[in-house]
Amino acid sequence: MLSAKRIADAGYRVFSGSMMLLTLYGGYLCTVRAQRFLEKQKQIEAAAQDQTEPELKD
Repeated sequence: MLSAKRIADAGYRVFSGSMMLLTLYGGYLCTVRAQRFLEKQKQIEAAAQDQTEPELKD
């Protein structure tokens, strides 16, 4: 039969491992979001540069 200490140690390891995986996944999500944001900013900037203002003639 398992002792209470072994069960507690196993529970701690499982919990710590799951928190580590959640941290890594959160970092991945933040990186993907930042990459998409920067890509969108580049597209907006490129569209603004490509856009020409119509010439006004008096």
